[in-house]
Amino acid sequence: MSKSAGTSNPEYVNARVRSRRAGLYEEDDYRKLVRMSPAEIARFMEESPAYEEEINRLGSRFSGVDLIEYALNASLAEDFEDILHWCEGELYGHVARYLRKFDAWNVKTVLRGIYADTEREAVDDDLIRAGEFDGKLLDRLLDAGAIDEAVEMLSGTVFGDPLADALEDYESSGVLVPLENAVDRAYYELLRTDDLSGEALAEYREFLEAEIDFRNAINALRLARSGADLDPSEYFIEGGVLFTAAELSQLASNTDELVARIRESRYGDALSDALSELEGAESLIGFEHALEAALLEYADSLGLIHPLSVTPVVSYVLAKEREVDNIRAIARGKEAGLEPDEIEDELVIL
Repeated sequence: MSKSAGTSNPEYVNARVRSRRAGLYEEDDYRKLVRMSPAEIARFMEESPAYEEEINRLGSRFSGVDLIEYALNASLAEDFEDILHWCEGELYGHVARYLRKFDAWNVKTVLRGIYADTEREAVDDDLIRAGEFDGKLLDRLLDAGAIDEAVEMLSGTVFGDPLADALEDYESSGVLVPLENAVDRAYYELLRTDDLSGEALAEYREFLEAEIDFRNAINALRLARSGADLDPSEYFIEGGVLFTAAELSQLASNTDELVARIRESRYGDALSDALSELEGAESLIGFEHALEAALLEYADSLGLIHPLSVTPVVSYVLAKEREVDNIRAIARGKEAGLEPDEIEDELVIL
């Protein structure tokens, strides 16, 4: 019998997830990590139940930043496989679809690698093998020598047709925005909220609407700063509630007005502190980091309202992602010789 059949088990899954969440690193841990060498970071990770097995298993083959990277990716994939194993019924279906965000991430990572002519190994290091794509497809994508070749390999997947349709815009504009947006649209179409009814799923629908709103904001800002002659409204993702396509096109060039719109929205009360960070962000990267923190904070607040829903699971997925991204940023920053305060600027910490 399919795991998506039968009765959901949110109480059991959320209890397991709360236990995992309690073991995530906190701000004090990051303050220690930014002052460690890569070897010391690996030893620190070895003392954590989340990474002990991976560090020990991979330690004979890798060292330094490579060991940290491989251990992080292995832990992330295993963590989300565990969650899917715990889930039953409708809950399984929602979580499985949400985790396809890593397929979307991997497609965009490969496309960016081809676009920038990045070394295969460096692109592979950035892949998160936690979606539905198997290793064979990911390895084939890593070997692709051109954008259109990678798009052809993805035919038959949920991203194939949207990417094929966006190729002409990519070729005429010379920027990746049309392709990345096609991936985002395909992913969020997979998560359509039309059928999410009932109190528990209403909270999840609110979260997805927030994620789409924030994704639209980030995409519009990137497009406005790319210099490409592309209208942000043409790359609007349906499913959010905060903007229309036309409004977003106007707000993309004015960060202050964009923040004001979010502050005045239903997200305002829950995101007061994060929005203050947004207003103080001096760069697009800083703005994106603040939005990521805001989304995690919003997911946490919704999970408290209805703890027996899919939202606490999704909130944990986001929190685990942030931890992995933070540790990776610290390790790469140390390798590049950055000072601790410079590395801290790259972290997303609630």
